[in-house]
Amino acid sequence: MSSHPDPGLADRLRDHTHGWHRSAERSGIVRMLLRGLVSRHGYALYLRSLLPAYQQMEAALQRHRQAPGIRWIARSETYRAAAIESSLEALCGPQWSDALPLLSAATDYAERIADAAHGDGLRLIGHAYVRYLGDLNGGQILRGCLIRSPGLEPEALTFYDFPDIHDLQRFKDEYRAGFDQAAAELVDADEVIAEAVIAFKLNIAVSESVAAQIA
Repeated sequence: MSSHPDPGLADRLRDHTHGWHRSAERSGIVRMLLRGLVSRHGYALYLRSLLPAYQQMEAALQRHRQAPGIRWIARSETYRAAAIESSLEALCGPQWSDALPLLSAATDYAERIADAAHGDGLRLIGHAYVRYLGDLNGGQILRGCLIRSPGLEPEALTFYDFPDIHDLQRFKDEYRAGFDQAAAELVDADEVIAEAVIAFKLNIAVSESVAAQIA
């Protein structure tokens, strides 16, 4: 009998999506951001392309916020839609929705999240893992890159601000632990893991679509 405990859901998600995570960092506009090669317009288009996914996810998490499993993950402190809209207004003005096209990859991503919200909504946990833990961790690295090049002002970087979180490291630890707590209430954790893989694929598609638009 093994003396090692079974891995929690957070570790299983990390292990099963590791390769996709690396691919996401090396593709499309994310790769460009990390290399300091993105213009103000390119970053705005990227945010515009993420916004529908966050809007769908946050509305769905709120609907299911008292449900088993999801109650550990639906944390309003992490929600990003309003912060993205604020950044877009700083980047492009109040008419940003007219100035920036809505790419089909962005629509596909949002539609998948809407599908994941059907029924018990537990597949949303996979999407929350990919986006919110990414925002809390790697998003802070992207913020630094955007400050250096193209030299964005704080008002354009609200996507990476978490004003309701007073101790970021402690919150990250608690939020990650929430996935393990959620696992005890899941009928099928494998379904959540499979959805997280899909979420990474959709993120890569968005990233590559944005990069193709600004190349």
